Amino acid sequence: MKNTRRFLLPLLLTGLLIPCVAAPSMATARTGKAHPAASRPAADDLRARIAAVPGMRVIKENPAPAGYRSFALAYRQPVDHRHPGKGSFEQRLSLLHRSTVRPMVLYTNGYDLTYQGPAFRAEPTRIVDGNQISVEQRYFGTSRPRPTDWTKLDIRQAAGDHHRLIRALKTVYRAAWISTGGSKGGMATVYHRRFYPHDVAGSVAYSAPHNTDDRDDTAEDRFLQRVGSPACRSALTALQRAMLGARRAEMTGRLARWAAGQGHTFRTIGSADRVLELTVLQLPMVFWMQKEAADDCGDIPRPSADGDALYAWFARVIRLPAYTDRHLAPVTASYYQLGTQLGFVSLASPHLAGMLRHPGIQEMRTYVPRSIPLRFQPDAMPDIDRWVRQHGSELLFVYGENDPARAEPFRTGRGSRDAHVYLAPHTSHLASIDKLAPRDRARATAALRRWAAVDTPTEW
Repeated sequence: MKNTRRFLLPLLLTGLLIPCVAAPSMATARTGKAHPAASRPAADDLRARIAAVPGMRVIKENPAPAGYRSFALAYRQPVDHRHPGKGSFEQRLSLLHRSTVRPMVLYTNGYDLTYQGPAFRAEPTRIVDGNQISVEQRYFGTSRPRPTDWTKLDIRQAAGDHHRLIRALKTVYRAAWISTGGSKGGMATVYHRRFYPHDVAGSVAYSAPHNTDDRDDTAEDRFLQRVGSPACRSALTALQRAMLGARRAEMTGRLARWAAGQGHTFRTIGSADRVLELTVLQLPMVFWMQKEAADDCGDIPRPSADGDALYAWFARVIRLPAYTDRHLAPVTASYYQLGTQLGFVSLASPHLAGMLRHPGIQEMRTYVPRSIPLRFQPDAMPDIDRWVRQHGSELLFVYGENDPARAEPFRTGRGSRDAHVYLAPHTSHLASIDKLAPRDRARATAALRRWAAVDTPTEW
């Protein structure tokens, strides 16, 4: 069973993937007319209304641009929504307030809030000129119950977190709600809608892979065999063979010396050689997640390149620190989810036959401490797939043309209503509505604004 994660590589998420919904931009949106009652409540009144929500705690108010207020919040959630009396934890939130009469956007990146500043606005927030509540996923960052019961980390429990939060804040924000997220956050957005389809008026999921059969990764293999130019693919193949062949000892030694010099360890994955093999196997997938242009391969080193240059390029593309114990520990929850419900991809690499020393290295057990049980639930993703195809409504999926995440995308079906899938040309994992072709961009924007019940075009 290849319960290895899909394209959301938790090792990349702390840098590459988290911003995939939209880069922070705080230019105040301009509209053709003044907002109806864009009334800003008295300072104490707004803070008091938020603090009065049962279970909500206002931690502090952050600096915000003109026209906005920003709050760090914590909301108490049950560890088990089926048995709410059996323990609780505080879920960390970030609120960007525009006006109580503007739409509210629920944003999740699927991980923690560490890399999101208090002034961050996701693309849907800017399009509808709305408020935004950013949610730290359960079991990430500080949003973890102590002691940690890993059996309560699943897609339904996380959906329950979003459901309770929306119900609580609708007492303050009564206009339309939109949900959104990118990569793993986009997946979480869809899972929430499956279990609570009427919580929001519409959802936008960016670069969200959908692994319905974790035993079959041939779609990813086929995608990587045709994405980009033949020259790029050949250059990557040659580099992989060199790094696991003639230059393996050299590269493993460099990796080990770097780790020792930085005080890093590889106890979870096992050794520098195991890390090298794992990252070389994943190189084509990670490379194309970052590439906008299909023929942009001029910087791939030749197999005979200087050792310093070869190692520096590889470390930069792969983001080697993410495989160290120090960086793996905070994202254990992500690998746990991949190993129990979401699934991932184990790439077939026939061109590396005879060079691989570590069978099963791509499986999720590689990343998760042995003290945490992993039992894969093969029915979880097919259930999501059936719901999207048979009942999903007001859904918008955006993918990048060169992104391996689209090898197995979410697809609509006969029962889907007002649901759309768009492909952004010449785009990587950082896909957005803004990168769509003009006609698709207009249609996607119109759908989002219709769901949010805003009729004045916004320049964003």
